[in-house]
Amino acid sequence: MEKFGKSQPVTRTEDQRFLTGQGRYMDDTVPPGALHAVFFRSPVAHGDITGLDLDAARAAPGVRLVLTIDDLIAAGIDPVLSATILVNRDGSRAANPPRHMLARDRVRFVGEPVAMVVADTPAQARDAAELIWMDTADRPAKLDLAPGGEPLHPEAPDNRALDWAVGDEAATQAAFDAAAHVVSLQVADNRVIVNSIEPRGCNAVWSDGRLHFSYGGQGVWGMKAQLADKLRLDPQAVHVTTPDVGGGFGMKAMPYPEYFSVAVAAMQLGQPVHWMSDRTEAMLSDHHGRDLTSLAELAFDEDLRITAYRVHSRCNLGAYNSHFGQAIQTNLFKCVLPGVYDVQKTYLRVEGFYTNTTQVDAYRGAGRPEAIYVLERAMDRAARELGVDPWELRRRNFIRPEAFPYVSATGETYDVGDFGLVLSRAAEQTAGFAARKAADAERGLIRGQGLCYYIESILGDPSEGAKVEFCQDGTVNLYVGTQSNGQGHETVYAQFLSDQTGIPADRIRVVQGDSDRMAQGGGTGGSRSVTVQSAATLVTIDQMIAAFTPYLADKMGVEESDVTFDHETFRAPGSNLTPTLIEAAEMACADGRTDLLQHEARTRLEARSYPNGAHVAEIVIDPETGTTTVDRYTVVDDFGNLINPMLAEGQVHGGVAQGIGQALCEHVVHDGEGQLLTATFMDYALPRAADMPMIRFTSAPVPSTANPMGMKGCGEAGTVGALAAVANAVQDALWDHGVRQADMPFTPVKVWELLSNGTVAVR
Repeated sequence: MEKFGKSQPVTRTEDQRFLTGQGRYMDDTVPPGALHAVFFRSPVAHGDITGLDLDAARAAPGVRLVLTIDDLIAAGIDPVLSATILVNRDGSRAANPPRHMLARDRVRFVGEPVAMVVADTPAQARDAAELIWMDTADRPAKLDLAPGGEPLHPEAPDNRALDWAVGDEAATQAAFDAAAHVVSLQVADNRVIVNSIEPRGCNAVWSDGRLHFSYGGQGVWGMKAQLADKLRLDPQAVHVTTPDVGGGFGMKAMPYPEYFSVAVAAMQLGQPVHWMSDRTEAMLSDHHGRDLTSLAELAFDEDLRITAYRVHSRCNLGAYNSHFGQAIQTNLFKCVLPGVYDVQKTYLRVEGFYTNTTQVDAYRGAGRPEAIYVLERAMDRAARELGVDPWELRRRNFIRPEAFPYVSATGETYDVGDFGLVLSRAAEQTAGFAARKAADAERGLIRGQGLCYYIESILGDPSEGAKVEFCQDGTVNLYVGTQSNGQGHETVYAQFLSDQTGIPADRIRVVQGDSDRMAQGGGTGGSRSVTVQSAATLVTIDQMIAAFTPYLADKMGVEESDVTFDHETFRAPGSNLTPTLIEAAEMACADGRTDLLQHEARTRLEARSYPNGAHVAEIVIDPETGTTTVDRYTVVDDFGNLINPMLAEGQVHGGVAQGIGQALCEHVVHDGEGQLLTATFMDYALPRAADMPMIRFTSAPVPSTANPMGMKGCGEAGTVGALAAVANAVQDALWDHGVRQADMPFTPVKVWELLSNGTVAVR
């Protein structure tokens, strides 16, 4: 990296420990002498608790404590989880029913935690939990996305949680009334389970009046604030850490109810308490993703330019509001509609409904992937109904490069973009489709091609901090406020600091996930990490150079204004001294200038960046079996400037795999009583290596003006584009066979039945 310059494709340094079994995940960091927690969860989807017998569990061998909601209340804590609530389109406040950390009087989904058992060993805790007897007066389960049904909460008698809207409804209607062509499409976005490779877990230690809480999450400061608030502790009495995290995907960002019960148990028992969920428990209680149905409508003029766009989405929020859920869901949706197209009239309405299922992840309830999926499926349908090439229809409606900065109909200001350039490069790389399709047809196979042009909005906390610390052994600590969940932050952040300062990357240690070592941080989510953290690091470097300059000017015997730094060494005319930062720190240490060994700064990005790109999928269907195979996959992305192209490509590969999984095989199924039928990997299909094609990735950067590095972020881009690209490819393959509606997941039985008789099999 030092030899060949900046922004090189450097392999991840953390992989050495991850791939050799030396990672430190939750189960690798169990405190000495820890007790073990197990949760008793509701076996029914909806019912009033009429009896709860804990005596046998409390008397079981090794049991130290059994907690219920009454015990949490008696402990003097605030037992109600926080939630973000919207204002409805009529000006009223959206429903805000309380969600207790353990069920109180009533259960509302299968897997809701009712009681926690703490014992000497995990086996003893599990055995005791099985002795708990709960009697319920069952109520009907509510599973559909419509008003009515058995109310889950008195605060929402029709089970509508929210009815939120953005845009100009009247102006949009007028544009539709005057349109030469109107195209509509209703699409379903199937529910998925995140299934991070490491399930959720945590442990807590209470010592000397201070709580040390460790969990596998996406940021320690939000968790610290919640613990201090709910447990009524001074924030200085709460220390939160995060070890290595085996995947987050937004699902691990929020404080879950189990975390508070574990902390209370540690405080009451005076011993460490550890909890780790198993896979089925995670499938029942982790926040799920997607699960919404959207009606998208496009209005066109005679030149096939979009004059207006509107969408009405109905979202399954699950049994309760999630911690961040409603505001993030709807605003993510808002930020990417109408996306890359020059549309000045937009109206978006989102209705959220409570159902007897676990919550939907805040980043996947109505966010980037969902919005782009709706928009690009509608664009594909419009091209077919209007008889125009889908690539040409998109080109005709792109925001032109000269129109930037461009204010969208939803109020977002897109800073830069060259969507036509990106699409042209994708077209070059996918040439020859007609010949491939013809060759497949001769073999009795059906080939389809699908295009998705996506845009993201990099959200989350726009402020972040960084700290650089020179150590006596010649190494450097870089403290960051984000949290890696497997994205390669340790490599990228060290590489960025090295690029800007000349400090060898192998001397830089990235420190994250410790609320005692960094006073503030925004965590990881919404693809924010690389932009905000690099901006904070850059500001810290500027302060560091400014602090060293007068000290070195004195050493060099020159004026302070003569000293410059060229990203590697300090120089000044008339001086032979050319110290690096490491050498300057060594000099300062020798002179007792410890004030020069630590530098810290915060910054705030005032504008968002907007990564965008074209995904092109080619699928092949065997009509005899309905088996759908993704044969080719091409991505051309504008991520702005890249720190490490190899890691950016890896992020895209992972995201595409997630999108292909949902498109082809992943699907959450509940029965009519709210029982989860896909609660193991025997029943829930994740994509395998054989399901993945080779992915061709090309970077076509148009540097952002929203941050000094020109970066745009890339964490979720693969998934955002993959859903619609694969779905449009399947619809393309089936169109000539009379199939006009095809929704994910495209399982063999569904595709076979679509080809056979045009009906959709529900599996």
